[in-house]
Amino acid sequence: MGALPVFRWRLAPDGYATRRQLRAQGLRPGGQQVAAQLERPRRRRGPLVAYLYRIDLAKPVRPMTPARWAALAKANAARRICPTCRRDAGYVIPPTLGMCTPCAFPEPSTELRSA
Repeated sequence: MGALPVFRWRLAPDGYATRRQLRAQGLRPGGQQVAAQLERPRRRRGPLVAYLYRIDLAKPVRPMTPARWAALAKANAARRICPTCRRDAGYVIPPTLGMCTPCAFPEPSTELRSA
């Protein structure tokens, strides 16, 4: 295996792009190997590394089919259902809580306050 070309931060030649840059152009790596890498030096830690792909070998992003839209909608709906009370929370349930806010922080009952 040959070594990858390494470029300094913001000094990569034209024709290379990161995954995010490819996606912004409506492209995807399309199975190609990493062509080069960027390194951004940091003071007390190792450098930040970004992998680059060749734009000329990139393929167009696959279009969303009705089945993919339906699967995405179902997955997003599942993120809104509280596993404790089984109700739609109206928002995406935070993974740190694992349940909706009323289930995670129940209000003390009014009977205990008056007694």
